[in-house]
Amino acid sequence: MTVNTFDPSQTTTLSAPQKALADQNDDTGMPLSHRIGFISLGCPKNLVDSERILTELRTEGYQVVPSYNDADLVIVNTCGFIDSAVQESLEAIGEALNENGKVIVTGCLGAKENQIREVHPKVLEITGPHSYEQVLSHVHHYVPKPEHNQFTSLTPAQGVKLTPRHYAYLKISEGCDHRCTFCIIPSMRGDLDSRPIGAVLDEARRLKDAGVKELLVISQDTSAYGADVKHRTGFWNGQPVKTSMVDLCEQLATLGIWVRLHYVYPYPHVDTVIPLMAAGKILPYLDIPLQHASPKILKLMKRPGAVERTLERIKRWREICPELTLRSTFIVGFPGETEEDFQMLLDFLTEAQLDRVGCFKFSPVDGAAANDLPDPVPEAVKEDRYHRFMQLQQEISARRLQAKVGRELKVLIDEVDEEGAIGRSMADAPEIDGAVYLNGEKRVNVGDLVTVRIEHADEYDLWGSLI
Repeated sequence: MTVNTFDPSQTTTLSAPQKALADQNDDTGMPLSHRIGFISLGCPKNLVDSERILTELRTEGYQVVPSYNDADLVIVNTCGFIDSAVQESLEAIGEALNENGKVIVTGCLGAKENQIREVHPKVLEITGPHSYEQVLSHVHHYVPKPEHNQFTSLTPAQGVKLTPRHYAYLKISEGCDHRCTFCIIPSMRGDLDSRPIGAVLDEARRLKDAGVKELLVISQDTSAYGADVKHRTGFWNGQPVKTSMVDLCEQLATLGIWVRLHYVYPYPHVDTVIPLMAAGKILPYLDIPLQHASPKILKLMKRPGAVERTLERIKRWREICPELTLRSTFIVGFPGETEEDFQMLLDFLTEAQLDRVGCFKFSPVDGAAANDLPDPVPEAVKEDRYHRFMQLQQEISARRLQAKVGRELKVLIDEVDEEGAIGRSMADAPEIDGAVYLNGEKRVNVGDLVTVRIEHADEYDLWGSLI
């Protein structure tokens, strides 16, 4: 039940792809050749793009190396969502150029080629997000495809994954049809483009067969899945399946592993997934970015503004599924936000009693419509409101976590070291939520699903013992 700020430094570095490949037993004993360095920045959606590029590189016989010096070429998959992410991407490109000299850029910031070339004119090639074929074509130009023996260097059926073996992100669509005034994602990634449901479910099954214990369903707008194709019927396992979030969840539930929903826009049909959670088919966890609670500010954001209806729905969801964990994100200091508007947000937090909350201080993003709105909020006021917001949510978080003391929870183990084991409950998504600590416990392995009695809690995390 943590309060998080956006942290664009939660990235995948050059060493992570090499570690992932090593974990998948790619030690052929062959000398390194046709070597590619890889830097992946930004959100899990970008991480999935990186995984796909690395899978294609691996299929063609390229090696991924963990240092600039060993690489024949470096690919930087960038983030460009907010200014701090843009700056981090530009710094990563600059470091790769200084250390290696041969750099290809892709990802969200790649949609703004002029901005990159103004700072780094020596970049070899630039492509936008999910431009897999273009990236591979550029790689072929600068580092020709190796002679590749598919029988001695195999690509795993699930592809290259940059997450631990026991969980994986499942991206179900690209783009977004909304035009929120603070966001430039549609200009970077385009309108909604849903993947065929059969392909999504095939990938999910391959991941499960490879040992994945938790699937994290992601997209720009998960609840809109299939809207662009009018929820047409596809096929999987010889059976008709509708291209929709609810039907997708029903089928994923048959795999018998954890399924967690992220980035769910609050359409009315979201109500229909709550009974699936109550029945134990998918995790009782819903990530809904609400952004604010003032009708005026929501209108300026071009977001749904029926706050009272949202509170009613939250109450009804919890009546149907008492174990439901709700995560959301909010923006403070949006242009035009008065003290009255901000107090509405605090009042909403108090009534909604959300479990997980991320907080952003508004900052102008190049190309966002919100930049032109009147009445910008001074930085000092933004900072003050941010801290007041955090203090209130921490108090809520602490109370909700304290209520779990004495309970028995299922915990998925993420790490075991000399101090003990660290895992996550059903209420904890990796990297963005809290953890469950089992101090001194070394009888478990990464990926184990165990039962833990909770003995202590703070504002963010839980501590317990193995049962």
